[in-house]
Amino acid sequence: MGVGAAGALAALAGSEPRLARAETRATADSIIVLWMAGGMAQTETFDPKRYTPFEPGVRTETVLSTFPPIDTAADNIKISQGLERIARVMDRASLIRTFQGADLGFILHSRHQFHWHTGYIPPQAIAVPHIGSVIAKTLGPKNPTVPPFISIGQNMEIGGESASIKAFHTAGFLGTEFAPFLIADPQDAASAVRPPSDLGGARFASRRKLYEKILAQEPAYQFAGDFQREGMIRSLDAADRLLTSPSAKAFDLSLEPKKNFDAYNTGRFGQGCLLARRLVEAGARYVEVTTEYIPFRYWDCHQDGHERLAMMKQTIDAPVAQLILDLEARGLLNRTLVVLASEFGRDAITEGKVGKEVRDQSTTPDVMTAPTHYGMHRHFTGAGSVVLFGGGMKRGYVYGKTADERPCTTVENPVPMEDLHATMYHAMGIAPTQFFVTEKRPVYVTRDGKGKVIRDLFA
Repeated sequence: MGVGAAGALAALAGSEPRLARAETRATADSIIVLWMAGGMAQTETFDPKRYTPFEPGVRTETVLSTFPPIDTAADNIKISQGLERIARVMDRASLIRTFQGADLGFILHSRHQFHWHTGYIPPQAIAVPHIGSVIAKTLGPKNPTVPPFISIGQNMEIGGESASIKAFHTAGFLGTEFAPFLIADPQDAASAVRPPSDLGGARFASRRKLYEKILAQEPAYQFAGDFQREGMIRSLDAADRLLTSPSAKAFDLSLEPKKNFDAYNTGRFGQGCLLARRLVEAGARYVEVTTEYIPFRYWDCHQDGHERLAMMKQTIDAPVAQLILDLEARGLLNRTLVVLASEFGRDAITEGKVGKEVRDQSTTPDVMTAPTHYGMHRHFTGAGSVVLFGGGMKRGYVYGKTADERPCTTVENPVPMEDLHATMYHAMGIAPTQFFVTEKRPVYVTRDGKGKVIRDLFA
């Protein structure tokens, strides 16, 4: 009985997923995702509403935006104060104001982030791949010495939600070969692409041979099957190529002129944007830069919302704008899709969305008595903003409309997850009907293959 079960496990694990390619005309060769982890408040950033200054005694329900709107380089677009540099490049952007997070019941950031990054709602019976892995597997590398999928800025050890965050930073059933190359701190990226100085070349090569021996002999790996073992060997080969390639210089921020570095340097996120530009220049397919998800920090603001968002705007404003300008100056913006997004939006009153409210997770009082109450404190899935630059998108364009009064929900052109993914994949030459066959079942790149491309966004 035990031998039979082990044999069945080995046979199952050894089956390589089959790609059923569905192509469309690509408008982009690379994609950079700027991930606003933790729930970016749309009415405080890219969808400003009526501004109400703070004063004690103001009713929370009357506050829609805690920053006034500002003009941008696009006559038809206003965004929020504190994003003045991004405002100057909004004439290169398509702005979606009606992204809708899925209804997942009680809202957990890691569940919505899993959904955003895979297209599937957790938990899943199989290990579904990250969208970066799908792109890496489908399109292959632009440069064989540069990892096709690189993730920058997320520390994987964040406490109670560590396992949940790790769950979608994976290639799933596609195998190790297409997993993300993880860089927690952009300043340390160069050290990730060179052997440890205290190890030496001979010992490094010896460890490589020992690892291959383990893959071939250890019982734990015998049940992984040929596909998984061969994928791990190919991963090692790719790592070896990178270590000895001139492409490794793309990871070294110390090689960037000081003036350029300073233009990005608002901290790890800004440095990550600079690293993303260097990596796309070197031939990366999919690069994600995150402001980092840590519960109750950064965009995940349940108190002191106004003050926190002022800080976050200072973190992202200069580097996002500089990234767009640099890509444009280098002739890369037309073929690089830049996506600024978050798992959902925020509202001061509604948790969930209108008609499908869920249990509140904040204690904001009905009447504000202190600045800590001033800001967007609840998770709102009825509307959120996504900004798209380059990659064949229209310039200075707004898609979707939200209500001007609370609840500031979607009133025109809702964008569910599968349609946003379909649009991103379409730009990269991958149709939303593409699927992989694994464990004798199709796994589509969008939900049931029914994601709809938002063609109005394309130039």
